[in-house]
Amino acid sequence: MPSSLPGYRSAPADQPAPLAAEEARYWDGVGAEARGSSWEILWRRHSDAVNAAWLAPRLEPRCGRLLKTDLFDEALTAGLYPLLAARAREVVGIDLAASTRRAAGERHPGLGIAGADVRTLPFADGVFDCVVSNSTLDHFAAADHISSSLCELHRVLRPGGRLLLTLDNLANPLLALRNALPFRPLHALGLLPYQIGVSCTPGALARRVRAAGFEVLERGAILHCPRAVAVGAARLLARRVTAGGQQRFLDLLSACERLAVWPTRSLTGHFIAIVARRP
Repeated sequence: MPSSLPGYRSAPADQPAPLAAEEARYWDGVGAEARGSSWEILWRRHSDAVNAAWLAPRLEPRCGRLLKTDLFDEALTAGLYPLLAARAREVVGIDLAASTRRAAGERHPGLGIAGADVRTLPFADGVFDCVVSNSTLDHFAAADHISSSLCELHRVLRPGGRLLLTLDNLANPLLALRNALPFRPLHALGLLPYQIGVSCTPGALARRVRAAGFEVLERGAILHCPRAVAVGAARLLARRVTAGGQQRFLDLLSACERLAVWPTRSLTGHFIAIVARRP
């Protein structure tokens, strides 16, 4: 129901640019495959838990409108919506992929949904109190797309509004190696379920966030388990162990988050995690 969304301008979302339309077709396919994958859903339970644990103390106890910059999580599992809905009067999620939007809407009838590109948001200036962007901006082919997205997020936030942002962490040597290797063999081995994009080191991302007009309040790193090993284990366990065994596996992965307070967190964290404010 786009017309009910805050400050919605229909043309950019309903008529995506050719590049965005091509990306939407790709992510439609990725989403359909993921929703039929038991291991992806098991892994997503851990990812959701890590993201929620980071977000919970950083979200305002109660805010007005909140924007989430993709709906992949909510299309596969409960995602972050229960937490976001408990804190915000209205939660709006965007996604390029129509099938992802449909799946998220079926799971979460109270979620406002729009087909939109984060690089050209179809919302008026200053209509959101908070933006949650978890691993959305690290799927672009060019670094300039990260900057244009940050500028759009700055535009739609009200003065004083917060951006809670995570992005692939190129200071992690394993992730940097992954990004340097060809996609096809990693995909064939099951180590990369979908195409990755450019990303940043923590310092470079902080500079881009500031260049977009934000004040950086906090910088850290999350998801400290060795992701390739964890994903491989999820593939083996998803169909072969009981629910109790799966929970023990998730508990083991969660224990790795203790590394978030170590001085080496920028080397072990899979994602840079930034809290920023629009002055």
